[in-house]
Amino acid sequence: MSSEGQSILMLIAAGEFSLGILGNAFIGLVNCVDWIKHKKIASIDLILTSLAISRISLLCIILLDCYILVLYPDVYTGGKQMRIIDYFWTLTNHLSVWFATCLSIFYFLKIANFFHPFFLWMKWRIDSAIPRILLGCLVFSVFISLPVINNLDDDFRHCVKMKLKTNLSRRCRVHKAQHASIKIRLNLLTLLPFSVSLISFLLLILSLCRHTRRMQLRAPGSRDPSTEAHMSAMKAVISFLLLFIAYYLAYLVATSSYFMPETELAVIVGELIALICPSSHSLFLILENKKLRQASLRVLWKVKCIL
Repeated sequence: MSSEGQSILMLIAAGEFSLGILGNAFIGLVNCVDWIKHKKIASIDLILTSLAISRISLLCIILLDCYILVLYPDVYTGGKQMRIIDYFWTLTNHLSVWFATCLSIFYFLKIANFFHPFFLWMKWRIDSAIPRILLGCLVFSVFISLPVINNLDDDFRHCVKMKLKTNLSRRCRVHKAQHASIKIRLNLLTLLPFSVSLISFLLLILSLCRHTRRMQLRAPGSRDPSTEAHMSAMKAVISFLLLFIAYYLAYLVATSSYFMPETELAVIVGELIALICPSSHSLFLILENKKLRQASLRVLWKVKCIL
């Protein structure tokens, strides 16, 4: 790739990174200030803050990986450096997806209208369970990411480059296949929280349909606060689902292409697409959350007054 092309891609990456950092840092800052002010934090704010922190970390890892690939490609000739970066990417990736799933479940339990005893029990217990659930997501993500850093000194990228000159040794082929298999399995594990979010979204649609039918019988044509809450929650969840699909495909491209020669462009493009999800989803969350939306309007008003 030409130096001019690299500069353009790095500029795009820096722009996406800056947008994501601003959005997620804003979410975390508003909720932390409110926490300090009122000496307590609501469950939804705790989830949003945890999600924002995980995505800031994820953005930093992706940008670091992208810059090292372009500016210091020799770093990737050593398996140790590659696997350390892969570990933190896998960790923050799982944290981000699981925290977003917790947000989807929270919206579903708080807004949906069902009368099954188990649903009502979960609805009553969710607020007290959120801190333990988030901690469990953290522990699970750390544990599930550990296989990535096995055999830190294996030189897989060097093996890939040597393929252009001679046949790979049996050790290189076996270890490369093992590493690829680990990354594929870890990628597939994120489909579990994605499925849970999808189910939550479908149940929200079902709850909205039932609620709409009841409202049409009572007051045709009217939209009550519950309907608005359903719509707002569904927008937040569907935005995550769509962005996750794009992110997941980009993540697969960025990781799997490490095992093929001359794929620097594919890796960078994959990482640029991967940056979109943690960057843009924060904007959807700000727009759909009343407190965050009002805080953002106040900030914009102050900036306008200063300018």
